[in-house]
Amino acid sequence: MRQLLDVLRAGDEPEAAPPLPQPGADDLDRLVAESRLAGLPTEFSVRGPRRPLPPTVGLTVFRIAQEALTNARKYAGPAHASVQLTYHRERITIEVRDDGGGTPPQEGPAAVGSGGYGLVGMRERVALHGGTLTVGPQADGGFAVVADLPLTADEAAEAAVQHEGAHR
Repeated sequence: MRQLLDVLRAGDEPEAAPPLPQPGADDLDRLVAESRLAGLPTEFSVRGPRRPLPPTVGLTVFRIAQEALTNARKYAGPAHASVQLTYHRERITIEVRDDGGGTPPQEGPAAVGSGGYGLVGMRERVALHGGTLTVGPQADGGFAVVADLPLTADEAAEAAVQHEGAHR
């Protein structure tokens, strides 16, 4: 909805600078560094060979990690977090886990709160791509957010072409 409103408002303001590109999976290193600076010790790992993702999938991966790390800082108490990005042949998985003992975030209208998307927003983003989202407490303590997003062969090929064109 926010993106739609931004498009509708785009003609109302003078053109100053071109819009910045949307963040994606390649920006997770920066996101994890920011999480560490905010006081949450956070590890980051990538499994599988990195490859370009469609921009909307990359943005979804980034936003899910961003929201999950924000929730960990808010609710986990003293904790460590990990972010793992796994490139599969026909899908991508983003996992954010913490080992805290705090209160898990709530779902529903109150979860969206002050500008964040909350768990509801994560579910909506994943559903737009036909993926799955699993959230909840872990058996050994802490909380986990796991999003699995399908990638069609056409999407992967298109992302590779876009990536090539952007780096010429």
